[in-house]
Amino acid sequence: MSVDARGPAADSEPVDVLVVGAGQAGMAAARAAQLAGLSCLVLDARDEVGGSWPDSYESLRLFSPARFSALPDMPMPGPGGRYPTREEMTGYLRAYATRFGVPVRTWTRVMSVAREGARFAVTAAAGQVLAARSLVAASGGFGRPYQPKLPGATEFSGRLLHAATYRRPDPFAGRRVVVVGGGNSAVQIAVELAGLADVTLAVRRPLRLRTQRPLGVDVHHWARWTGLDRLPVGARGMRAAGVLDDGRYAAAIAAGKPDVRPMFTRLTSTGVAWPDGTEEPVDVVLLATGYRPDLAYLTGLGALDELGRPMHCRGVSTTVPGLGYVGLPGQTGFASATVRGVGPDARRVISRLRRQLAGPLPTSVACRMPALAQP
Repeated sequence: MSVDARGPAADSEPVDVLVVGAGQAGMAAARAAQLAGLSCLVLDARDEVGGSWPDSYESLRLFSPARFSALPDMPMPGPGGRYPTREEMTGYLRAYATRFGVPVRTWTRVMSVAREGARFAVTAAAGQVLAARSLVAASGGFGRPYQPKLPGATEFSGRLLHAATYRRPDPFAGRRVVVVGGGNSAVQIAVELAGLADVTLAVRRPLRLRTQRPLGVDVHHWARWTGLDRLPVGARGMRAAGVLDDGRYAAAIAAGKPDVRPMFTRLTSTGVAWPDGTEEPVDVVLLATGYRPDLAYLTGLGALDELGRPMHCRGVSTTVPGLGYVGLPGQTGFASATVRGVGPDARRVISRLRRQLAGPLPTSVACRMPALAQP
């Protein structure tokens, strides 16, 4: 359900929960608010529900099977053992909004948030000002591509891209490509590109391939059964989890398509310099280096630390009463930024915000494990 809001508008009556972002985290937060009996409105800068999924590369598949890839109260259609595609995930989120009548205001990019007494005043790009008693930042962990500083980047005459711009391998046919990164997306993109191009995967630490189906059962089953999904592992623990592989990636790498090398030391005018001192011409350097949460609209609210990271405990702001987060990587554990993880996190956050709304707002929220709560 979408409401077009391209023109200026003002909402004088505050909603109980204003959610920023209409992806999987936003849908989970809105559904949790509905079930808690709270009025809710979701804002999104795009023209439809779907979050970052429509902007992902075409061959993207979920790393978890369909039975573990659903939001609360609506299973993913089709066989539970398959791995849904980008298009399936996008369609599922839009069907979810329709089924539960989630009120979504599209074309509404949030620019800033201010606290005005017991309310939030949310200003959008077109001049709309909306009021809310509580706010959930559900713009997720994939809104801001992370591009590390690389020595020699200003001299490099080839193409320096982030994986956020990658859609399909065809434009890279016959090229010499270096993919930087050691995560699931980096490996998947590098293997796909290696079918048409000469590809090296450059990694900062040894590549870890983990079997997708230990003992014949998908690893996500074991993660849920053992409780690993909800362990507050932090960013280092998430990196240590490695790349899930059903055998195809290991076979491709063993065949040298792609080959894997330690990270280059610098970019040159025509390519890269490898740790052994050799220099090699390269056409494209593609950075599969991940993303950071897109939370610039909270600047000035006192919600972010000096590095721009949200200060929170398990998704509830420790500095701004009435503010919560859903969809942050590592928010409560491995699953927090995934489809299967946002539902439980949303219920927890909405429950805390509901209690805050019912009584005097605290000046801060105590957290026993703030370091583990940080993304």
